[in-house]
Formats: sequence, structure tokens, C-alpha cells
Amino acid sequence: MAFDWISDKLAELHKQGYQRQRATVDYEKDGIISIGGQHYLHFASNDYLGMRHDEGVQQTWVEGIAQYGAGSGASPLVTGYTTAHSALESYLAEHLNREAALLFNSGFAANQALLQALFAQPGNIVADKLMHASFIDGAMSSQAVFKRFAHNDPEHLKALLENVLPTNSLIATESVFSMDGDQAPLKKLAHIASEHGCWLMVDDAHGFGVLGEKGLGCAESADLSQCEVPVLMGTFGKAVGTAGAFIAGSRQLIELLINTARHYIYSTAMPPAQALATLYSLEQLRDGRRQKTLNDNIHYFKTRMHDSGFKTTESQTAIQPVLTDGPKQAVALSEALKQRGIWVPPIRYPTVPKGTDRLRVTLSAVHTRQDIDALSDALQLAKEAES
Repeated sequence: MAFDWISDKLAELHKQGYQRQRATVDYEKDGIISIGGQHYLHFASNDYLGMRHDEGVQQTWVEGIAQYGAGSGASPLVTGYTTAHSALESYLAEHLNREAALLFNSGFAANQALLQALFAQPGNIVADKLMHASFIDGAMSSQAVFKRFAHNDPEHLKALLENVLPTNSLIATESVFSMDGDQAPLKKLAHIASEHGCWLMVDDAHGFGVLGEKGLGCAESADLSQCEVPVLMGTFGKAVGTAGAFIAGSRQLIELLINTARHYIYSTAMPPAQALATLYSLEQLRDGRRQKTLNDNIHYFKTRMHDSGFKTTESQTAIQPVLTDGPKQAVALSEALKQRGIWVPPIRYPTVPKGTDRLRVTLSAVHTRQDIDALSDALQLAKEAES
């Protein structure tokens, strides 16, 4: 029979503790999620600033639907590119101090489109070991020679570059790493890229909206120019609270993508109403108020966890991993929290390397200190029940 290996594969995943299941969400708001009729404190969202439910964002989206309709109706190169898209791209380019920006439907599409466009001919990609799956898949399907340097290790990067010609060569990193929450040494990487005549690309998916006084991400917080980071990618589906992504850089880079990036050319454009709501959200984040609340919550959580006995990391971002001894313990600890009204799904291989299974706690500006106390106490109770 065709594909009779599928049942064996699923059985093996279940045996190893790696089989995934989806949870159907009834609704979510103000740090509370309802699943299967049960309510939980929600510590698993990438909505770091609570912008998904901001009334202004929602109202702008509704007004955009009234003006443009529910969708865009076509690809950007047909009739799907509107004044709403143009305004968002112009805002990004101006405030990020880039010559131009281009919108995509997702960060996954943006990363793949970029790599397929830049490496339609041979070249070199040297990327951080923990780059997102979208980047890895894009690199492996391109014409480039793909190498990976040890996580956040500039010295290993320099060693790999000794045998790499600068022509058509790209260094890549994330600003904030999605599973560990740590940040890349961007200034050092930019200096190395300049020394070796390479381009530096930064995936700012988990930094954009959060980092910087005005929420403009790593380009603002680390004061990175277009010359230092010729390729900047960011997403809107996390801290900004909407959906989609962008690539910002030189006009020449953007023109290349418009003309050759298949993910852009052959996809229906993001809804104009979504572009309007995204622009509104970005404008609201400029006051820095939500970012300050989030940073206060991060500090408070780390203070609570300091003497807990749990294995945590040095992350100073909204992503706060709680490491476990394996996938089964991660599942058991997640279930124990669920029974106490806390929602934190387990993160296991292949999302993270084997042996680094964890609970990926994510904090938000909508959380209160009482919420964080409840999470910390529930973790402690679950640990005591385990021992």
C-alpha cells in the first residue's frame, strides 16, 4: 500500500513523547485563554504587547474592510497593491532608515523569498545554528553553500569565513531567538560582515515592536544602519498584533524581490485592511508605554524564578524558557500547570534540539503581577508534586 509508513511514523513519535496535538481555542483576551470551555492564564502567546485586542487596531481593521473589502483580490503585481500597502511600506522605510521595504504574507514566506532571490545563482550562506526553520529551509533549497556557526559565537563565524569568498555571501542571525529568548551580538556580527565583505541579514521577528524606545526593533535598539544590516526582516504577527512580514533594505534589493521573488509575485497580497491596522499599531507603539510594562513583567518573573530551583536561562526578553529533563517531563509539567489553570504548552524536538525540551513561557504587557505570581506558584507546586 502507498505510504504505509505513516502509521509506523506516528506510533514512533507517540512512543518518544514527540507527537503533537492541536488545541482549539474558544477565545482569548486580557491574558486569559479559553480552550474546551475551560479558562486558563495564558503564557504561550507571541502577542507580547497585547496589541491583538487593542480597540484602535480592531477599529482600523474594520474601517479598512469597509474601504477596501475583506481581501486584496489579487497579487501585488496585478491589482493587489493599494495605497494602504504603500503607506505601510513607506512608514517602515522611513522609520527604519532604509531606502525601501516590501510586504509579505508571513515571515516564513519572506525568508524563503529572500534566499531564493539572492541565491538563484551560487553563493554562500553562513547562519547562526539556531536560525528559524523558515530560513533553514530556504537556505537548503537555494543554490548557496550553506554553513552554520555555533550559536551567538562570533569567533566561530570568523573561522568559517576564512574559507568563504565575499562574492554573493550572506551572514544571517535572529535578533531575539524564538525558543531561547537570548539576543545576538549584532554590532559584532555587523563588524565581522564588514571586515569580510559580506552582507548581514537579521531576522527581527521577535524583536520588532518590542526592542527600541519606539518599538522599531533591533535596528533602533542597536542603532544599525542599512550599511551595517543590508537585509532586515521583521514580522507583524507577534508584538505588533496583526499578521504578515516585511523585508527592508536598499531600493535595488527590493526591486530584485519585486521582480524575482516567487513568494511575492505569485501570492495574493495581504488584505489592505490588515495593512492599515498594522500601520495604526506601529504608530501606537511609538510611546514606549507597553514596552515598559512588558520589561517590568520580565524583571518580576525572573526575580520570582531566581530561587525556584528550575533550570532557566539568561534571557532578558519576553521569551523565558523553563528547561526540563526530557520531552515526557515537559509534557507532564505542562499538564500539571494546565490542571492549575495555567496554559504553557511543552516545546520539544524538532522545534528545539534533542535534550533541550522545555516550557516556553512568554510574558506580555497584559499580564499582572498577580498573574505572574500564579504561574510561579503553580510551577513550584508542580515540581513539589513531582518529587
